[in-house]
Amino acid sequence: MPDLSQIVKAYDVRGVVPEQWDEPLAELFGAAFAQVTGADAIVVGHDMRPSSPGLSRAFGRGAASRGADVTEIGLCSTDQLYFASGQLGLPGAMFTASHNPAQYNGIKMCRAGAAPVGRDSGLSEIRALVEEWAEAGSPEPAATAGTITQRDVLADYATHLRSLVDLSGIRRLKTVVDAGNGMGGHTVPTVLEGLPIELVPLYFELDGTFPNHEANPLDPKNIVDLQAKVRETGADIGLAFDGDADRCFVVDENGDPVSPSAITALVAARELAKHGGGTVIHNLITSWSVPEVVKEQGGTPVRTRVGHSFIKEEMARTGAIFGGEHSAHYYFRDFWNADTGMLAALHVLAALGGQSGPLSALVAEYDRYAASGEINSTVDDQAGRAAAVKAAFEGREGAELDELDGLTVTTADWWFNLRPSNTEPLLRLNVEARDTATADRVRDEVLAIVRA
Repeated sequence: MPDLSQIVKAYDVRGVVPEQWDEPLAELFGAAFAQVTGADAIVVGHDMRPSSPGLSRAFGRGAASRGADVTEIGLCSTDQLYFASGQLGLPGAMFTASHNPAQYNGIKMCRAGAAPVGRDSGLSEIRALVEEWAEAGSPEPAATAGTITQRDVLADYATHLRSLVDLSGIRRLKTVVDAGNGMGGHTVPTVLEGLPIELVPLYFELDGTFPNHEANPLDPKNIVDLQAKVRETGADIGLAFDGDADRCFVVDENGDPVSPSAITALVAARELAKHGGGTVIHNLITSWSVPEVVKEQGGTPVRTRVGHSFIKEEMARTGAIFGGEHSAHYYFRDFWNADTGMLAALHVLAALGGQSGPLSALVAEYDRYAASGEINSTVDDQAGRAAAVKAAFEGREGAELDELDGLTVTTADWWFNLRPSNTEPLLRLNVEARDTATADRVRDEVLAIVRA
């Protein structure tokens, strides 16, 4: 029997194919998904990984065996699947391992209207059914099997996004886009078609073996080509998407990375202006600048833990208009509270093209503090090392501790968050301070304890 504890994570399924999971297991996941959601119809899509078409078809067969009609939208980005779930009013499943290496694959699942399926919202029940059926044999099929049909929603997805951001009056922008051989190569040409944008494409060929670089733009080595192309072509902006194109990373006209927290603050200000105020969600490792800008623009900031299912639940609970994470996930009420890097990119293009200055000047007002970026440490004992850090800072004058998600220590001049990875033996550290020297000092102090 497969060890599902290795592949069922906090808010998705992810593992190596076929060693950890395969098409017969995907079929059981499809059957369990249909049963747990109680859906009489679902929508399924997949990315460009070699294993994705087979896995997604198997999932669809499993759902159909339980009587659910299956709409296959084929190759798509994750936010395109969320669009289909929202527009069609159907639960959905996206086959992707996002930025993980080629041998990985996974399933991101949602209920109708792109509502999240996570450990506490259906994923545990799905796992239990799959385990039961894997051991005892597949369940009896429904009296009437569901149908399986195909539908292309790419043009409708692009039209919807463009209805949310007005780019008609912007100045012409030379824009380099690095799709990383991922699904941005599929969606970007359609979304940007006809806009006043001179597109310079990098690695738009769909190739799930990622021959040029990993499709993870948060790792600095994976945006080197984008930075070079922006400088070489004199572009106004560079955009990089991850493998399933639900995250977007930005570089300015100098090829310098723009902090996702600065993008969160910029888009929050635009959404607050559009909606006349409202609540904005930010996770606890975004910059201090995010809640500051939200308050300055008449909004209400709400802090939450890291992870898309948690943010989506908080968006729904508070009626928030927008949410952002420092991992470059951006969530919009106008997009069923789901994350879409493409819509965030359109906002940045509209903001840049609506004024005459360069991007570096535009984002400077949103980038106010010195940050370490996320630093990973491989440890044998996550809990023990985290406890040692907590003991070192507990009782320190002027320091406040909270454990909303890992350990956060905050003072008047700096804060840090140390949290365990859900999937690897890592502790992740983020530090921010009012100046670089302080950020470096706090970083070094915490890492000395973590890596002792």
